[in-house]
Amino acid sequence: MIDRHEHHQPEGAALAGAARDVLEQSGEQWTDMRACIFDALAGFDRPASAYDIADAVSQARGRRVAANSVYRILDLFVTANLARRVETANAYIVNAHPGCVHDCIFLVCDKCGQTIHIDDDRVAGDVRKTARRSGFMPERPVIEVRGRCAGCA
Repeated sequence: MIDRHEHHQPEGAALAGAARDVLEQSGEQWTDMRACIFDALAGFDRPASAYDIADAVSQARGRRVAANSVYRILDLFVTANLARRVETANAYIVNAHPGCVHDCIFLVCDKCGQTIHIDDDRVAGDVRKTARRSGFMPERPVIEVRGRCAGCA
């Protein structure tokens, strides 16, 4: 198994296009509202809550967007691998490589909120193996390390 793998990470319109392609391949539609929510999420430099995203989309569209609508779309994005949920922050980040399915490791800075996404299939594989040895069938390991980033240390 590969310990780490590199990805081509599209940005801007290319990232939105990659996300649209993945969503449509899963049988879903890429609607204007979904595109706005994806763009808003991609515009944050830290994990964003549904309320943060609703505010950003409301400003961009010139009318109020309810957080409940954003939550539904974020759930779809997580299921389709377009976004990841940072569990301890109850917030979301865009998946910079939506076509790649793997378990993620998040390094979350408790001071500034920066979240670094690391792919390490060896660590995630070990977590899955350990769970299976205990008789547990893992579906989606969530690995988050809390601490301080290099800028805040």
